[in-house]
Amino acid sequence: MVKTAKKTSKKATRATIEDKLKALYELQCIDSAIDRIRVVRGELPLEIQDLEDDITGLNTRVDKHKDELESLEETLSASRLKKKDAKALIKKYDTQITNIKNNREYESLSKEIEFQNLEIDLCEKKEKEIKAKKLLKDEVIAGTKESLKERKKELKIKNSELDEITKETEKEEKSLMRKSAKAKDVIEERLLTAYNRIRTNVRNGLAVVSVDRDACGGCQNIIPAQRQLDIRMHKKVIVCEHCGRMLIDANMFEK
Repeated sequence: MVKTAKKTSKKATRATIEDKLKALYELQCIDSAIDRIRVVRGELPLEIQDLEDDITGLNTRVDKHKDELESLEETLSASRLKKKDAKALIKKYDTQITNIKNNREYESLSKEIEFQNLEIDLCEKKEKEIKAKKLLKDEVIAGTKESLKERKKELKIKNSELDEITKETEKEEKSLMRKSAKAKDVIEERLLTAYNRIRTNVRNGLAVVSVDRDACGGCQNIIPAQRQLDIRMHKKVIVCEHCGRMLIDANMFEK
């Protein structure tokens, strides 16, 4: 199936090269204005995304520390239970030791009591360590929650700014888009394709520039005198030999 080429408008067919050059420069001014609007708006969504990612990360961190706190609490409870059991055994052995009949039983019970006392000392030492870790975790969670609060506050402000900018610029952007379509109507498809290609390939989006102080307004390279004369004649579309941008005479609109 053969694709049909897009028809050039009647205005573009009737327009002179000078008209097309003016339309190209006007289109460039409009597109640059749209670019500025979108740049301002474009930075905010990125900032908002970063803040949302930070908030997700902070929430995950809080949850992780809470899980670790629960684990520490379980270990602490187990240690306390073990200590309680050791004390119960010591009490039992103390009762038994009063009824012993020989030295062998006495030594055996004494060793058991000594062992249970060691268990109690070990449990108390572990409990101190766990309490210290819990205290540290509580401080970390409190600090993380404070950061989370600040991020959420900042996110709310950024979302409000974005909504405000969108409302303020939406009308202007639509108006510029209508002007852009009107300017394109005078330009033939071949030139529009070249214009869009150049805009895509250059960093600042400038596809059409004027000659300023004998130099290209895009790359600042000197334009030869003969090419400057050709540009002032407005008889053909001339591009910069260095950067490929379309060149126009700065005095064309004064005419």
